[in-house]
Amino acid sequence: MKILIVDDEPSVLKMLRKILKSESDDILEAVNGEEALLICQEKDVDILITDIVMPKKHGIDLIMEVKKIKPNLPIVAISGGGGVTGRFDYLEIAELLGAKNILHKPFDASELRDVIHRIVSS
Repeated sequence: MKILIVDDEPSVLKMLRKILKSESDDILEAVNGEEALLICQEKDVDILITDIVMPKKHGIDLIMEVKKIKPNLPIVAISGGGGVTGRFDYLEIAELLGAKNILHKPFDASELRDVIHRIVSS
């Protein structure tokens, strides 16, 4: 199983890699949505885990573009908060756009593993 993790914070990428190493031996990384989109276009990714607020291309834009080219790719959106004019949380928007699951930062390792197991078993 090939998992792509996307976050602009090196410490978060490191943490995600550590959590997911027991779930997959093929973990790809990107530091922004632009880089992640290129990886999705070039490689067969099984699960995409993306932050929302990033430079160059936000996770919301990434989700919309990935859903056009790979509509069945399971996406997990993660974010520490924020939203549009206080009305909508970014994670709610991500879910409306096709993210299969959402996780609020900070989350623990078991929450992420549970999400991955649900995706794999569905």
